[in-house]
Amino acid sequence: MFEIKYTSDAIDDLKSFRKSEQRSIFDQITEQLSYEPMTDTRNRKKLRPNDVSEYELRISKFRVFYDVDEEAKTVKIEAVGYKEGNRLFIRGKEYAL
Repeated sequence: MFEIKYTSDAIDDLKSFRKSEQRSIFDQITEQLSYEPMTDTRNRKKLRPNDVSEYELRISKFRVFYDVDEEAKTVKIEAVGYKEGNRLFIRGKEYAL
């Protein structure tokens, strides 16, 4: 089982959403990333090299960006954003991956 850690930026990202959305995102992160966080699934994939993270988790319109330390068995949540169409927003600013 992997331990899930949040960066201070990711916590700030989560605070920008409504409480019900925060709860849903948090629950899905725990459910989806506690076991086998590096396995590609319908909602989880490895990203091309970028400045944010190595992996992405899709939760409806939300996107969770995370890195995995396999030796330490930790998942580090780097950022949480949302998509509108094909545009990604993190903390209200458009971001290109």
